[in-house]
Amino acid sequence: MIKTLRSSIFAGIFIGTAGFGFLASGLQTAYGSLVGAVLFSLGLMAVVGYKLKLYTGTAGFIKKNEVGTLFLILLGNIIGCLCMGLLTRMSPMAEGIQNAAVNIMALRLKTGALKCGLLGIGCGLLMTTAVTFARQKNILPLLFAVPLFIVCGFTHCVADAFYYMTIPFSSWSFELLGVYACTVLGNLIGCNLYRIVLERDQYEQA
Repeated sequence: MIKTLRSSIFAGIFIGTAGFGFLASGLQTAYGSLVGAVLFSLGLMAVVGYKLKLYTGTAGFIKKNEVGTLFLILLGNIIGCLCMGLLTRMSPMAEGIQNAAVNIMALRLKTGALKCGLLGIGCGLLMTTAVTFARQKNILPLLFAVPLFIVCGFTHCVADAFYYMTIPFSSWSFELLGVYACTVLGNLIGCNLYRIVLERDQYEQA
C-alpha cells in the first residue's frame, strides 16, 4: 500500500505539473489552450514512462477485487495535485493561474454533475486507449489523446483535482464535490468501456 501511495502521489505531481503548464500557457501565448493541451501530454508520458499509478491509467486494467487499490491511487493522485497546487501559489503568475483555475471550476459547475460525468466517459476511453498503445510500445496516442480530451471538453478527475487545489479552498462547495464525484465515476466507466462493450478478456491484467 505504501509503494502504491508513493507511486500515485508522484503521478499526481506529474499531472499537476502538466496542469500548471496548461494554465500558465494560456497567460503567455495567444494560443494558450492549444499549446497547453500539447504540453499536458508530457504528464501522461511521464506517468507511463516511470510506470506510475494514475487513476485513469489504471482503472481500465484493474480487476474487481482491486477496486480498493484504485481509490487509494486516486487519493495519492489528489495529494500529488495538492503539492503542485500549493506550488502554483509561489509563481509570479499565481494570480492569473488561479483565475484560470477558477474559470474552469465555474465551467464545471455550469455544466453540472451529470454532464461532467458523461464527459468523463469520453476522457476515460481516450486514456485507456492511449495507455494500451503505450504498453505495446506505441507512444503516439499518448501525444494525441490528451490534447483531444481537452479540446473536446472531456473531464479528467486528476486534472480537475489539480485545478481545484489551485483555487482558494473557500471556493469549494458540496455542489463542486458532487460534480467531482460524477467525473470520477464517468472516468471509471470510460476507462472500462472497451471491456463493457467488447468483452475482450485478453486485456485483463494479471
